[in-house]
Amino acid sequence: MKSELIGEYLDSLFPNPRCELLYNSDYELLIAVVLSAQSTDKRVNTVTPIIFSKYSNLEKLKDAPLEDLESIIRPVGSFRKKAFYVKEIARRVYLEHNGIVPKDRDILMTFPGVGRKTINVFLSEYYNEAAIAVDTHVERISKRLGLAYLKDDVLKVEEKLQKKFPKNLWGKRHLQMVLFGRYYCKAIKPLCKDCKLKNICREKKKNFD
Repeated sequence: MKSELIGEYLDSLFPNPRCELLYNSDYELLIAVVLSAQSTDKRVNTVTPIIFSKYSNLEKLKDAPLEDLESIIRPVGSFRKKAFYVKEIARRVYLEHNGIVPKDRDILMTFPGVGRKTINVFLSEYYNEAAIAVDTHVERISKRLGLAYLKDDVLKVEEKLQKKFPKNLWGKRHLQMVLFGRYYCKAIKPLCKDCKLKNICREKKKNFD
């Protein structure tokens, strides 16, 4: 099966994949994932240590001056919106959830800046809950390798990947696909020459014909 071939190759490249976002607590991870929207983990990792050292707990973070957060967050883009998200997430976790980020998906969906992808990343990474988060890397690879149709939206891609891979491997496959997309199957100039999946990839015609 195609999914088994893909899984074997991903296992050979990334036998023990890890999330590249830096964090030390549940709220730090959630905020880091929110900040990573339309940005990169590398860039987020330059600003979160500053935020979480200057405002070392939820109580301090919820009261942080918005202008200061905007200044710190500026390198990741959309800094005004994201600064508001950071303050509001800190406020709600501190005041409404006893300082613990809830595991309930419906509650998390009400947090500003938090959508389905963010929730899947958070629950998979922090609570080891079976989930596949479809970011730009996962979507691109799924469509290139024929795991999904080009016309599929992210929810349809997620549903198809859930059917292709065993549930106990969802989190691992997500991380592997993110890393594969980040370092090998890149949006621009993918490293196709030595890829063992090139024979099943839609990019093959562009790069080798």
